Amino acid sequence: MTAPFKALAPSILSADFSRLAQDVARVEPYSGLLHVDVMDGHFVPNITIGPPVVRSLKGATSLPLDCHLMIEAPDRYLKAFAQAGATYLSVHQEACPHLHRTIQNIREEGMRPGVALNPSTPAESLEVVLPDLDFVLVMSVNPGFGGQRFLPLALEKIRRLRRMAEAAGVDLAIEVDGGVGRDTLPGLLEAGAHWFVAGNAVFGAEDPAAAARELKEMIGA
Repeated sequence: MTAPFKALAPSILSADFSRLAQDVARVEPYSGLLHVDVMDGHFVPNITIGPPVVRSLKGATSLPLDCHLMIEAPDRYLKAFAQAGATYLSVHQEACPHLHRTIQNIREEGMRPGVALNPSTPAESLEVVLPDLDFVLVMSVNPGFGGQRFLPLALEKIRRLRRMAEAAGVDLAIEVDGGVGRDTLPGLLEAGAHWFVAGNAVFGAEDPAAAARELKEMIGA
């Protein structure tokens, strides 16, 4: 097994959309991924962005685009996100009745597949498809809005996923999203997470570049 790389993944959900390219450029030197939250107002009670913004970001940054689909019927939109330039694409286990087929479709479109788990969804629900995944996204808040308080139950889920990956001999990156910041990073690192989605902790800071640099140093990325 090869250990997955560690990375800070700033979430543009907390950026200023009137100057999105500038905000991304400020944190790009300290980031390994750029996290894009896609919400449809059905699967989660919020509406955000879609493929056109991803396409614009693709031309504004060299960072891999990590698109998190918090939407119903994600299979309808896989090709659109692939064509827009997504590198990594995660769908929710709870939104995919034919999860294995969805994962296959993501890879066939040329993207790296991941599955996101809501706080109440157990890690064991992915045991069968784990060898087909590049990463798992552990939600440490209930999805839908930024700025929520971190749910500690995510730590044990990360540990379980790490043990499951080791037992299966799978090179699995474990991503975590929700309440990630200076106070929660040490526990997440100890639990075995690799990619750290940070929204308010980066773009809500007085100096987003300095905040991103500090988090990157803590991660050891």
